[in-house]
Amino acid sequence: MNYCSHCGSARLVQKVPEGDNLPRLVCEDCHTIHYQNPKIIAGCLPEWEDKVLLCKRAIEPRYGLWTLPAGFMENNETIEQAAARETWEEAQATLEQLNLYVAFSLPYINQVYLLFRAQLRDLTFAPGTESLEVRLFSQDEIPWEELAFRAIRHTLTHYFQDRVTGQFPVHVGEIIPPVPKK
Repeated sequence: MNYCSHCGSARLVQKVPEGDNLPRLVCEDCHTIHYQNPKIIAGCLPEWEDKVLLCKRAIEPRYGLWTLPAGFMENNETIEQAAARETWEEAQATLEQLNLYVAFSLPYINQVYLLFRAQLRDLTFAPGTESLEVRLFSQDEIPWEELAFRAIRHTLTHYFQDRVTGQFPVHVGEIIPPVPKK
């Protein structure tokens, strides 16, 4: 962001505003402070009996890899609404019994993942505009090497471990940056 979106005329400077303790983008003319905050990713782990629904991505990033239906939360919606909307958009699936399952911070890319366990209402699902394919997978069928995001891998790992005990606590954690390959 180079120019103020409030007054539209001035370049922004990065400085610590009075009464704050972090550098922010500030307009030198109108003094508007432009806060930049993490993006919320909301989604679901849709279940049907002993299987979970995954979507093969038809968009970048990670085109052609598998993921749980999830995406950016929109203004004026709850996290549950965002998760259900993303599941409909990506998998044309309807859900019930949404329960918060994971809350992962990814500070290195300024994102927070909030994923819900949810029951598919029925077996009506199909690829949405952001998916190439949508499919139910049992644990031994999960394409682990073809998962799009680390947060999805962590979620599925927790899920299959929790299924053994029948207890599904909310998992809260941080996903650290990947180690660069040498």
